Amino acid sequence: MLMNATSETDERYDALIAALVELERHVSASGWDQQPRLFALVHTDEVVAAEPQLAAELGLRTSTDGAPVDALTAIEQEGFATGGAILADLSAIVWPDTVFGCAITLERSFLPAEAESELPEDAGEAAEFVAQHPKRQEVRVVVGVDRDGHRHGVARLVSQPDELLGSTDLVPGLAEALAHTLNAP
Repeated sequence: MLMNATSETDERYDALIAALVELERHVSASGWDQQPRLFALVHTDEVVAAEPQLAAELGLRTSTDGAPVDALTAIEQEGFATGGAILADLSAIVWPDTVFGCAITLERSFLPAEAESELPEDAGEAAEFVAQHPKRQEVRVVVGVDRDGHRHGVARLVSQPDELLGSTDLVPGLAEALAHTLNAP
């Protein structure tokens, strides 16, 4: 019996990872320099049952059509705009029970570790320093969580466009903020 529970959990974690990889592909089709984007993750079978016409237009397959039972469909939350304070903006979001998970995509710049000692203390000056630094790297991250407690992130560097990185703790603070939106009272 324990094996079935573990197997179900593994399948749900796999579904989260698959949804994040698909989201990264979807977002990357629009190129770089995008604003953060927020997505609800719902079970595909539930989307098809609730909105059969929309599901047909999107080409969604159900588990009876060969899709995984726990497959997730990402639904972008139009109008999600941050004033630059993503964690604060996420703290105001509460998802209904029909949303099994959520994900966010965002782009950031970072410097190699050896350049960190050169960063100015002032946040505005530090941002300008990073933006102008010749060793600056651009990264797109897609972080998602689900109601089972799974967390995962994928990332792509501008400098390595054919490589997709992934980890359960890629951006832990962001994953924590997303998890709070699913568990908020």
